Amino acid sequence: MPGDEAGDGPDRLFTIGELAAVHGITTRTIRFYESKGLIRPARKGVARAYARRDRARLILILRGKNLGFTLEEIETFLRLYDADPSHLAQTQMLMETVDRHIRELQDKRADIERILRDLKQIRGQCAAHLEANRGQM
Repeated sequence: MPGDEAGDGPDRLFTIGELAAVHGITTRTIRFYESKGLIRPARKGVARAYARRDRARLILILRGKNLGFTLEEIETFLRLYDADPSHLAQTQMLMETVDRHIRELQDKRADIERILRDLKQIRGQCAAHLEANRGQM
């Protein structure tokens, strides 16, 4: 961006298009996270100017969404990140959230395995019925 002679220095600013392209998302997605208060870019006229901090927050948001966290959980996580320099509260909250998601996914996996067993049993019964009645078709 103009004004950044180092090209990739600590004061580097990013456009919304750059962030979208780098992270494989749309500018609309980034604006949505802004509307929720998760990212607060500076403005240069009508253009948004994203600092490294905004980019780091976007990475945390995307990672959280990828892991199945709700926007509320991500917002709490980011708020703790900002408020606690030691990140102890954030780490504790993250561990509790991760533990809860692990339990939920294990429950879902058990449900899926049960459903798969039932479906395979039904399929076997259907195949046996069709085989027994092959001459009648």
